[in-house]
Amino acid sequence: MAETLQLAQVNIGRVKGPPDSPVMAGFMARLDEINALAERSPGFVWRLSTPAGNATDLRPYDDDSILINMSVWESLEALRAYVFESSHVELLRQRREWFEKFEGVYAALWWVPAGHRPSIEEAKQRLAHLAANGPTPYAFTFKDPFPAGAAQPADRADSEPRMRRSSPPDSPVV
Repeated sequence: MAETLQLAQVNIGRVKGPPDSPVMAGFMARLDEINALAERSPGFVWRLSTPAGNATDLRPYDDDSILINMSVWESLEALRAYVFESSHVELLRQRREWFEKFEGVYAALWWVPAGHRPSIEEAKQRLAHLAANGPTPYAFTFKDPFPAGAAQPADRADSEPRMRRSSPPDSPVV
């Protein structure tokens, strides 16, 4: 029997100000609503969050202006429907009000075994891999997806060697 896979996603963004600043007020006012919408959406499995209920306190890079969002979904279609066909799309249209234009890779998708919850380090590895290699079964995009069956055992989330990075994927890898 084939292993059941689910789709993990990560996206990062460089905010125009601290979460409690006036420039971020519109985004923060909608965050709980959009997170609740995700959790009610068909195919939703899990999302990264702190006891505060979101991930805005987490800083995965040395640059404190970079926020991270990460979730797991039953399928690419379920994630695509949430991102582009729900009221979430309203925030996408307004993102330039709250986030700087991000040079480089800011989102990655990859398949994980059902029940796996990706770590922040794993997500950073996927972003870095996508930046270095373009879309592959290990890390891909909505525009260039790979089916779950394309992931080979060596591509599984728990088998890739850990990379030590503290700069975002648009920075040169040293």
